[in-house]
Amino acid sequence: MTFPSAGREVERKGRAGHLSRLALGRPRSHKARVSDEVIHSRQNPRVQALARLRDRAERDARGRFLVEGLRELTRALERKVAIEEIYFCPALFRAPGAVDLIARAREAGIPCCELGDSAFEKVSGREGPDGLIGVAETWDCGLARLAIGPNPLLLVVEAVEKPGNLGALLRTADSAGCDALLVCDPVTDLFNPNVIRASQGAAFSMPVAVASSADTIGWLKEKKVRTLATTPDGAQTLWDVDAKGPVAIVMGSERDGLGPLWLKSADARVFIPQAGLSDSLNVATAAAICLFEAVRQRR
Repeated sequence: MTFPSAGREVERKGRAGHLSRLALGRPRSHKARVSDEVIHSRQNPRVQALARLRDRAERDARGRFLVEGLRELTRALERKVAIEEIYFCPALFRAPGAVDLIARAREAGIPCCELGDSAFEKVSGREGPDGLIGVAETWDCGLARLAIGPNPLLLVVEAVEKPGNLGALLRTADSAGCDALLVCDPVTDLFNPNVIRASQGAAFSMPVAVASSADTIGWLKEKKVRTLATTPDGAQTLWDVDAKGPVAIVMGSERDGLGPLWLKSADARVFIPQAGLSDSLNVATAAAICLFEAVRQRR
C-alpha cells in the first residue's frame, strides 16, 4: 500500500539515531540500520491514513488493518500474515526485541518508518503503547474456504458485540485446540484493533469464518456436525450431554443470548449449572467452560 509523501514533515537523522544505540534481542552480524526519516507531525498524510484504519469503514474499503504491539507483530510475521509496512517509535520501545523485529522486517523487505512520540500516539489505540504498529492485508473469512477434518470441535458465536470479547473467544478457541471459530451476524469485525489485541495473536492462527446464522446452520448440517446451543433454559447440563464426535458449541451474546433460529435448529440445548444469583457468565468464560468440557470428554 502506498501512502502520500510525507513532504516537509519528514526529518533526516544522523548516525547517532535511536536504533543504533539500542541493544538487539540476540547477537546479530550487523547493527540495525538507522532510520532515514522521522515523521513528527500528527497532520502528516501518512499518519492520518494510519489513524483512519481504526474505523471499520476504512478497513473494509482498503482491505487493510492495524497490528499493534511487539507480541502481535511478532506472531503475525511468524504466521506469514502479509504485513505491508511497519511504523515505530524508539522512544516508546519497552524491550530489545523491538529493535530486532525492525531489523528482521527490513531484511524481509518490509518498509519501516519512524514516527515521533506525538505522531505515534495519534495512530495508537493503546494507553502506554510499546512503539510498534504495522499495516496488514485482511483475508477472506468466507465459509467456503473453511476446511475441517472428520471429527471437528467448533465454536460458534452469534452477534458478539464487544471487540474484547471476540478477541478473548479467539484466544479461548485456540487454547482449547478448536478446529475453527464461526462468527455469525457479527456486530464487530474480526480486524478491529481491539479484537487483534485481545486475541494475543490467536487471530493469526485460528481458522475463522464469518457468515449469517442461517448460512452457518446450513453449512453445519451439510458437514454433519451436531450443534449444542447454550442457554439458561437448556434441557441438559453441559456435563450430561455427549460432546464427542463432530460437534459445534454455540454461544450467544451476553445481552440477548442465542436467537430463536439457533435454539430451534440445535441438536441439543445445554446450560452451565450455576449456584449464585446470576444466570449469565462472560461469553468468553462460558465458552472456555464448554470447550474444555468437550476436550475432557474427547481425550
